[in-house]
Amino acid sequence: MGDGAARLAAIHAARSQAVIEGIESIDPDFVLHLASSTLGVVLDHFITGPGARPGRTVFAMPREEEGVAVTSGLELAGRRPVMVFQDNGVGNLLTVLLTFPQPYHVPLYGVVARRGGLGEYNSMIHTVSERVEAILDAAGVRWFQLDARTPVESWAPEIKRAWTYSRTTHRPVFTLVNLMGG
Repeated sequence: MGDGAARLAAIHAARSQAVIEGIESIDPDFVLHLASSTLGVVLDHFITGPGARPGRTVFAMPREEEGVAVTSGLELAGRRPVMVFQDNGVGNLLTVLLTFPQPYHVPLYGVVARRGGLGEYNSMIHTVSERVEAILDAAGVRWFQLDARTPVESWAPEIKRAWTYSRTTHRPVFTLVNLMGG
């Protein structure tokens, strides 16, 4: 592995660990996810690692919009769910997000992995990923960004603060995390 690739791998590992710590600080009893190579370290922690523990249910969402519906139901039942998926799925969940949890003030929280940018190998990803902030803004959905501008040691506390903000405001909130180096 070259110096550049090793540096990016180290960044990915440190940021993934910070996301794990942030989600663990929330202590969710449900973690809903969609498979993603970018989120592999995070998902492995909750699916087969130390995050897979008694009292916590971890399962794959068939699609993002179905995840929003299930997460909303869990919220209404007084549970502590967290969604974990990548940003190119934001377009899929808009209708259900804007017709159920947003207007009915259901606190819903998701950690959303960023894609696109320099080094992205999938040309399809750029179409949606580069516009996620604008899409969420246009939909009136609150989001926070964690990337190279935020020291990695601040990521876990910021994830917890964003989750708390979703409860305080009684609305959906997403934290966009760039695990890939930007």
